[in-house]
Amino acid sequence: MRKTFLVTGGTGFIGNCFCKLLLAERPDDKVINVDVCTYAANPSTIREELKNPNYKFYKTDIRNREEIYKIFEEEKPDTVVNFAAESHVDRSILDPEAFLTTNILGTAVLMDACRKYGIDRYHQVSTDEVYGDLPLDRPDLFFHEDTPLHTSSPYSTSKASADLLVLAYYRTYGLPVTISRCSNNYGPYQFPEKLIPLMISKASHDESLPVYGEGLNVRDWLYVKDHCYGILAVIEKGRIGEVYNLGGHNERNNLYIVKRILTELGKPESLITHVADRHGHDQRYAIDPAKAMAELGWQPTTTFEDGIKRTIEWYRENQWWLDECNASNREWLKKNYAERK
Repeated sequence: MRKTFLVTGGTGFIGNCFCKLLLAERPDDKVINVDVCTYAANPSTIREELKNPNYKFYKTDIRNREEIYKIFEEEKPDTVVNFAAESHVDRSILDPEAFLTTNILGTAVLMDACRKYGIDRYHQVSTDEVYGDLPLDRPDLFFHEDTPLHTSSPYSTSKASADLLVLAYYRTYGLPVTISRCSNNYGPYQFPEKLIPLMISKASHDESLPVYGEGLNVRDWLYVKDHCYGILAVIEKGRIGEVYNLGGHNERNNLYIVKRILTELGKPESLITHVADRHGHDQRYAIDPAKAMAELGWQPTTTFEDGIKRTIEWYRENQWWLDECNASNREWLKKNYAERK
């Protein structure tokens, strides 16, 4: 039976990858992308998808209740997958309001639409940052689904709030929901404000690579396509009302990542510049995905070494895409990093 997926934030990094996956592996299903297209959404990202008759795009803000309701009336989605979010921690520190309204109130509008028009599943895409951080000297500790929420930034607080709201709609209204919390994603089409594409972009132009503090903060890295397969597994096999952690077991510190990129590009480590650290910078993220593996049969298949090579190669071959993004990002990067010297 043909299904209709309504994907919010489908012009962004992970949302677009998920749309591509659906169109490739669920060719009978319809994919509706709802995205307001902020600075972080390059319209070129979806130019191939727009040629597909099973794909439709609405340039709409998820906070706009009237427009969202119209889309639900018109498209009658079976499944809603919410990727739409302000997601850059640095920006949330400088301007929290957009994060609170989009990530919390926008989520409420979507769930109200789901209640009003009926859906089979509402899935909330969340982050491991809702758990706070772990100490660097305890590699035996991991985030589990029952780890208490302990946020560090306006961004992670807005995502944790949205998670709690989703679970409240499940308990209060019986809305069929699931939540996935992922570790740091990387791969093609990621906007160059995040670590990996930013460093690739700067190294490619022989520019200084700004590294926060000593660069020893650790992240668990998950290739974006592996993450999207995990989300689909949660939607199709996950239990209603449950949270599933999706992690890559690929822990690396930031300095290692930067040096790895320089090595791949044949650039000198002298390009690295250590700058003042981010306020409240989390030390270590590490997810235990055992629940998703056991219940859903999902596991990441991309090693970090393979994934980072693929990612760097994609950006090298698509410098035009990076240049388009940098045109809208240059002034903000200048402001953010100039103040850290």
